[in-house]
Amino acid sequence: MRHLARVLVAVTSMLAALSTSVFLLGVTGPGLGSATALAAGGGTAETDHAFVERMQFATPLAVFSDAARRHVGPDGRAGDGRFDWSTDYCSAPLIGNTGRSFNFTEPCRRHDFGYRNTKLLDRRYGAGRYWNSSTRKRIDQQFLADMLDHCSTRWILDRPPCITWAYTYYGAVRAAGGL
Repeated sequence: MRHLARVLVAVTSMLAALSTSVFLLGVTGPGLGSATALAAGGGTAETDHAFVERMQFATPLAVFSDAARRHVGPDGRAGDGRFDWSTDYCSAPLIGNTGRSFNFTEPCRRHDFGYRNTKLLDRRYGAGRYWNSSTRKRIDQQFLADMLDHCSTRWILDRPPCITWAYTYYGAVRAAGGL
């Protein structure tokens, strides 16, 4: 049984690494910017928005997390300074982002990325154009989906409290997020 678990972990790790490589190769695809645009002083409203949208809504969480740890930008290179990769994870003062039945570290990281970079796009390219109530709701819904995906991986008896916490966190960001 241990051997089978080790094989599954090895296969899963390889698949995650492969999917990250495939994703990063595709980051410079149509409409997502290029090294030339970044080298010339930055992207455009269209390419920056497409990158944020892709990272927030169209990228598997594990791939997003890997890119975020390395600050991978639209050109596929690490060390991107164009976007706000900072995070305070879940800033719930007493609970934090982990508990006995859950670990929402990575969903919180992506949620912070969505809020911070959509607001950044607004500052960079025009207020109200990117950060608005419908975008905020989409980011919050992705946060809930990421947390629920995490809960589905937990031990069977930890799933119900994990799901309860996911909805609690979602409710808190909806109530406290403004707009």
